[in-house]
Amino acid sequence: MATNLGSHAATSQSTPPRPGMVWIPGDTFRLGSDRFYPEERPVREVRVDGFWIDRHPVTNKQFSRFVAATGYVTVAEQPPDPALYPGAPPENLVAGSMVFVMTSGPVDLKNSANWWAWTPGANWRQPQGPQSSIAGMSDHPVVQLALTDVEAYCAWAGTELPTEAEWECAARGGLDGAVFTWGNEERPNGHSMANTWQGHFPWQNTKEDGFVFTSPVGSFPANGFGLLDMAGNVWEWTTDWYTTPKPAAVTSCCVPENPRGGEREASINPHHAHFRIPRKVVKGGSHLCAPSYCFRYRPAARQPQDIDTGMSHVGFRCIVRQRSGGSL
Repeated sequence: MATNLGSHAATSQSTPPRPGMVWIPGDTFRLGSDRFYPEERPVREVRVDGFWIDRHPVTNKQFSRFVAATGYVTVAEQPPDPALYPGAPPENLVAGSMVFVMTSGPVDLKNSANWWAWTPGANWRQPQGPQSSIAGMSDHPVVQLALTDVEAYCAWAGTELPTEAEWECAARGGLDGAVFTWGNEERPNGHSMANTWQGHFPWQNTKEDGFVFTSPVGSFPANGFGLLDMAGNVWEWTTDWYTTPKPAAVTSCCVPENPRGGEREASINPHHAHFRIPRKVVKGGSHLCAPSYCFRYRPAARQPQDIDTGMSHVGFRCIVRQRSGGSL
């Protein structure tokens, strides 16, 4: 089993710019995977400069402080603009967000509408809908945030979102090419290493890891950089527009440095082009990922996320980049 618990921690950057951040040294590594889903291919070598990253996803407690300090109102707490959603049913043009709903039995796994529901009243304070609450969940990742909300928090905190390459470099924890953030064995010595789905998705979760929905940050072991929840629990926003890598992108003899992925227009889902909603890359998988349906709690895994929509399994963490000259 490949493991590395902290031996790659940098010593040259000893003072984090914000509490709870971890220094990730600049590195050249292999981005992506050729073993699993097509959108992860091809594997290509890239280099990123050193940066600071939150040890864990932003929590409900941390986001609450931001809202208390600024009075910020999230996208899910405001009615959508009808002009952006031509043909949308009027009952959907109300404040709300997307909530996972466990089904009563097996369903067609090709149609995610079988388990995702637009839910009026769902927002970061009520992530499962108006009858839910985050009471007692202060240390769970905050969810139900659109990209605008995440960027507002980052601006307030003096941080940014990571690129896909930065996020994946951090998630790998120094284990270049490993399948998981902790090595190549999914359940070393029979232990759950992340909050994921066990059983038959989306109707049966055996709860072997102790959780059905989100879990408190740090409920599972850290990776080699000491980072928590880089696999499972919640997907995490990145700053890259979602496009599929092309083989031509890796034909150069030079290793790309600090790559930024995709273009805004190219990220729009061609199957829903009438809505014209761009998409960003999210990384890390979530508590809804299962090997039989979404084997994506791996550092190479990636998925598109509409920038206008929060979901009950998507969160984020922040970074601070190294400035030119090696100082912060």
